[in-house]
Amino acid sequence: MTKVRTSYNRRSFLKSVAVTGGGLVLGFNWLSGCRPAETKMATGPVLPDNWYEINAYLKIGENGTVTIRTPNPEFGQNVKTSMPMIVAEELDADWENVISEQAPFNADKYGFQFTGGSLGIRTRWEGLRTAGAAARHMLREAAAQTWSVPLAEVTTAAGILYHKSSDRSASYGEMAELAGSFPVPKEVELKAVKDFTIIGNSKKNVDARKIVSGEPLYAMDRYEEGQLVAMVVHPPSFGQRFGSIRNLEDVKAMPGIREVFSIKTYKDDFQKGFFDTNAFPELVAIVGASTWEVMNAKKAILVDWQPLEAYTETVGGLFGGANTSRNVPAGMESTEDHRARMNEAAGRSGRVVRKDGDPQAAFASAERVIERSYSAPFLAHNCMEPINCLARVEGDKVWIAGPMQAPGLIEPTIAARMDIPVENIEIEMLRMGGGFGRRGYSHYLLEAALIAQRVKTPVKLIYTREDDMTNGVYRPAYQATYRAALDGAGNLLAFHVKAGGIPESPLYANRFPAGAIDNYLAEDWTLDSNITIGAFRAPRSNFMAGAEQSFLDELAEAMGKDPISFRLELLQRAATDPVGDKNDYDPARYAGVLKLVREKAGWDQKKPDVHRGVSAYFCHHSYAAHVLELTVEDDKPTVQKVTCAIDCGIVVNPDAAVNMAEGGIVDGVGNALFGEMTFTDGVPDKNNFHQYRMIRMGEAPRKIEVHFVKSDIDPTGLGEPPFPPVFGAIANALYKASGKRKYKQPFLGGQDLLG
Repeated sequence: MTKVRTSYNRRSFLKSVAVTGGGLVLGFNWLSGCRPAETKMATGPVLPDNWYEINAYLKIGENGTVTIRTPNPEFGQNVKTSMPMIVAEELDADWENVISEQAPFNADKYGFQFTGGSLGIRTRWEGLRTAGAAARHMLREAAAQTWSVPLAEVTTAAGILYHKSSDRSASYGEMAELAGSFPVPKEVELKAVKDFTIIGNSKKNVDARKIVSGEPLYAMDRYEEGQLVAMVVHPPSFGQRFGSIRNLEDVKAMPGIREVFSIKTYKDDFQKGFFDTNAFPELVAIVGASTWEVMNAKKAILVDWQPLEAYTETVGGLFGGANTSRNVPAGMESTEDHRARMNEAAGRSGRVVRKDGDPQAAFASAERVIERSYSAPFLAHNCMEPINCLARVEGDKVWIAGPMQAPGLIEPTIAARMDIPVENIEIEMLRMGGGFGRRGYSHYLLEAALIAQRVKTPVKLIYTREDDMTNGVYRPAYQATYRAALDGAGNLLAFHVKAGGIPESPLYANRFPAGAIDNYLAEDWTLDSNITIGAFRAPRSNFMAGAEQSFLDELAEAMGKDPISFRLELLQRAATDPVGDKNDYDPARYAGVLKLVREKAGWDQKKPDVHRGVSAYFCHHSYAAHVLELTVEDDKPTVQKVTCAIDCGIVVNPDAAVNMAEGGIVDGVGNALFGEMTFTDGVPDKNNFHQYRMIRMGEAPRKIEVHFVKSDIDPTGLGEPPFPPVFGAIANALYKASGKRKYKQPFLGGQDLLG
């Protein structure tokens, strides 16, 4: 067992006895604190301690029913099931008597309520366990006092307290009221991993029945008495801003229309926070009685848009990190322009981020140099649930309900824009129909609140698919050039990566194969743009994994080595004789997933007419490897099978973990083959699914096998790590099928042929 402290100050653990029913109510709000935690997020920025605020809310009724609230928003990753499982494990509850609830948004009580970065389980793990263990300790104390027996002799199992020598037992409900009168223990013991009975055993999604039966879980399902429907009109082109409405009175006179007006989401002197990205902060709002009537008004409205002038803005650092400056150029950009600028930037020297040995000399003396460039376009998130939000404003009180990944980051923005204290803002977190990073940028919550304030009635703001797809916050466009130097015997002398993008670089300079090669150079570059970008499932990794793993395969072929064996050789060097001290991956864990996927996929067995590609990557503190198998049918690639190996530490809910990996793999195949957003004079060329190609059901892998490395390491990331390796695996398989390497995403685009 592991002993941990339960609290650090008088406000960190709140306790009260239920007023009625004789139950126990425990509230928890701890800084993660049961041990020193890493201070760096998977995507880079330094975080303060309050990122790791751990909290839960636990109630035990007199009948033994346990209610556990999940602090993090739910968007399909199943935290509403997995987080209560963690509490219930240490509580020793009977899972059949556990009710899971979504916690309300309350930063004081629940800390930072955020879904993203594969941080949910990882950062809540120890605090949730401690919450359950503390409650169990207090219940045992109640039983010990009631039975006049030593505390050490009171045991628990499945919601029952036992004193075996006297053959006495009681349910948790019977002892709940008395337990509430005891002080919170200063220290508790956590279970050994080998003693887990709930964690590691699959539990069904607690909302599964509601989802399949159509019960109202989403904001689109909600209706507020007297609500109106609101929609927005934004500039058709990046590089434009609002000017004026030409036919205002005509549109206001249309059937069902109540109000038409412009709104500014930010004050002129407002300094944006890290997640305050908003492509079009000045919009036209149309409010009416029904969706159909408002959509008709959207089609009829005539707006004069003005050219955007270049400007520079300061953006607040994430969680107390350093502020950054962003240049936003004027003009209306086109994809062809982007490609030319990126090629030019790639040809220049970049900013040196890491340098080991003397790579310049190694390249100069090389017998052979292999150089390849890889590129990827902007991508739209395309969550299945449209962007939407409910809002009501009464005086200086604001109520908002909707799908969001980070309510705590938009709350101060709403308060600043509406000149109201944050305590007057009530935010209700509803289940999200997809997020992938897009719903971390919650400008639509502020827009809904401003519209509701203007019309003085509840409103439901709805973005059409066209509104969402053309509104920005895209995955950036990226490009990376890899070079490798070989001697006459085919040995690897040096490795060079130079990566950049619009408007950010995807480079992770200290990831594999850094640390495995004596002479190593990493450079990056960026280009300014007025097209807004944001986090997209496994930010930056989703491109770098594909480029890196494709190049490593080509390099292995040039060296006459098996692709998996070549990677394992490099990892062995990183493990036994690493170069440098900044390598941010564990070579043994990395090698572990490669060995596991090689075994489970039968890599060493020949499969006629089956073309296989392998890829492995480390991100979000976890390791994933895929072997993808495809066949060619009527000149079309068909993904027959993907074998996946993941090391993410302890797996809380295996079925849910498998589902998450499967979803990431399907999503990766679709984006790798088809995903692309292009622009002509600032206008997105695609605005709905008839143009933006998504993977279809018949194109999904016909079989996916997911295998987890058995581990007693605390859980690490899972939502994002299975996604990046897909790009390299399918690129390498396509090469085996066609004989042609894939350097540009999407690999197929609108084509069906392998060429």
